[in-house]
Amino acid sequence: MTSVQIITPLELSEAGLHASEPVVATNEFGQQVPGHIAAERILTVYLNKKELVTLMTLGTHPELLVLGWLRNQRIVKDINEIKAIQIDWQTESAAITTHKEIEGLDEKLSKKTVTTGCGQGTVFGSLMDDLDKIKLQPNAIKQSKIYQLLHNLQSHNEVYKRAGAVHGCALCEDINLEVFTEDVGRHNAVDAIAGHMWLNNTAGHKKIFYTTGRLTSEMVIKVAQMGIPTLLSRSGVTHMGLELAQKVGVTLIARAKGHHFLVYSGNHNIEYDSIPAAPKSYQHSRTARDH
Repeated sequence: MTSVQIITPLELSEAGLHASEPVVATNEFGQQVPGHIAAERILTVYLNKKELVTLMTLGTHPELLVLGWLRNQRIVKDINEIKAIQIDWQTESAAITTHKEIEGLDEKLSKKTVTTGCGQGTVFGSLMDDLDKIKLQPNAIKQSKIYQLLHNLQSHNEVYKRAGAVHGCALCEDINLEVFTEDVGRHNAVDAIAGHMWLNNTAGHKKIFYTTGRLTSEMVIKVAQMGIPTLLSRSGVTHMGLELAQKVGVTLIARAKGHHFLVYSGNHNIEYDSIPAAPKSYQHSRTARDH
């Protein structure tokens, strides 16, 4: 991945909020039970006073969310063009200012695709054309390390465990989690990590991206743009997600939980060094077929 040098300081507000809200519900016995539910906040994004999009978010990392959204939508290609991102929850707005006007902005905004992401994601511009320029470097992974990483991920998903109704995403390398974030839509969680990577000049070629959500075309596009060659999920895969992954070289590992996973793309990048014993039902069915 090409190194990005941040020449001018980027002004960011610090407006993160709590991810959940306390509530009292009534259970099946008619008893009142205290608990928490996931927050869901409106954030309308403005670029140089021009309205771009309204996002629904937990609001825990709004500056990184907006920064990553700008990057993944290819609205702004160079982080040095951005002067400031300021969040104001009273007006439910994110104000982005740049050092100069963004060329071709109206054309990018005119090309809009509503995706299948939770909370309904939106992709602007000719991102499919940009994918033709991406070919990711393969990253070999040992089966044993997939298991270790899945084990390490179990201690996260804090908001989900407390309140539910959210998706989690993680930026990982080897068996280690480097960044973990949750939001009401998986595309928001992806964008927040993209913003973190952009701000910290983090290369993606040795990373693994984990998500609790489906591996859709939107997920593959965003991960490919971040330069990450491996996508891991406890959920399933869509057909377009698979086609795009095969096109750009993303290894897709889905239905990953415990000692089970399914590799849909990039099987040659997996070293099967920790194959579990087959369940008895599988062994019995194979024996019956062999006879």
